Amino acid sequence: MEVSAQMVEALVMGGAFLGGGGGGSTEEGLRLGRLALELGTPIILELDDMDPAAWVATVSMVGAPAAQEAFLEPMDHVRALGKLAENLDAPLGGIICNEMGGLASVNGLLQSAVLGLPMIDAPCNGRAHPIAAMGSMGLHLMERYVSVQAACGGNREQGRRLEMVVKGGLENCSAMVRQAAVRAGGLVAVARNPVQCAWLTEHCAVGAMAMAQKLGEMLLAEAAAGRKAAAVSDFLGGAVLATAKVEQKELVTKGGFDLGSLVLASGHELVFWNEYMLVERRGKVPFSFPDLITTLDAASGLPVSSAEVGLGQEVILVGAPAGSLLLGAGARDTELWRRAEEAIGSPLGADAAGDVNAA
Repeated sequence: MEVSAQMVEALVMGGAFLGGGGGGSTEEGLRLGRLALELGTPIILELDDMDPAAWVATVSMVGAPAAQEAFLEPMDHVRALGKLAENLDAPLGGIICNEMGGLASVNGLLQSAVLGLPMIDAPCNGRAHPIAAMGSMGLHLMERYVSVQAACGGNREQGRRLEMVVKGGLENCSAMVRQAAVRAGGLVAVARNPVQCAWLTEHCAVGAMAMAQKLGEMLLAEAAAGRKAAAVSDFLGGAVLATAKVEQKELVTKGGFDLGSLVLASGHELVFWNEYMLVERRGKVPFSFPDLITTLDAASGLPVSSAEVGLGQEVILVGAPAGSLLLGAGARDTELWRRAEEAIGSPLGADAAGDVNAA
């Protein structure tokens, strides 16, 4: 399917909603998607349209979106994929995005337009996530899997420009790419982890791009009609928890991650590690990762990320259960949730479950 301008806007907005506070900004996503349309004709294919033996690579960004010196050129996304392809033994037949988000959901369109490779609707994860292993399609459990990862980013004028290719164990390579993001100023474009299409069927979020597009169309229609978030939350079996102003915001960029919290006038506190990890009110935790917690600007009805939301801004707080999402193998791995728990100092998943109505 050839991508249109309307599809780009829907993918960006729906992806931002599924980003759960992460996954990049809608502004950057729209810019990247529109640039792809200017430079060529990006294509999105369903997984069933692909040869199961064809090789595909994941494209993503790694780092802390709020980092003050974060700098990416749009063509860094293309360069990273090109460098990865140069270090593979077989040609690539397609691209998958790593996760959903305002930018992440359209990351791949520019590469498709410039390099002629199709995007495949089988993202590593159907929501955004904080660590690379959650977007690794279960490869982190394969001891003999050899990961190849390429990263590009950084401002040349500040002496932070960096381009690299690493090959080895997945965890080691991912750690090196995360450190590269820190050295580059906070963010790098990445291409990584080639697999054959057959692997995607059981390990990826097949159809998540179509879900993002549908949610985006609903969000845009709701915003135009002034209804804002009701239909979208119902579609995901979720709830609108509050419409309230942000009274406090704490954010630190540490180790290549944005870590912090928001306190709303409604009494809700949101803790984020790039993405929103949990929401709490009066001792109750109605939603926690991998549940979806997201914020929308109350004026526009459109998603706003944890890095972008500001003090005094009125937001719509929405939560939806993980069972309504399309999650990849990495996000379903409860052992990986422990890393997020250590980062934020609170339990997640079933251990954090509370009463939605009480919130």
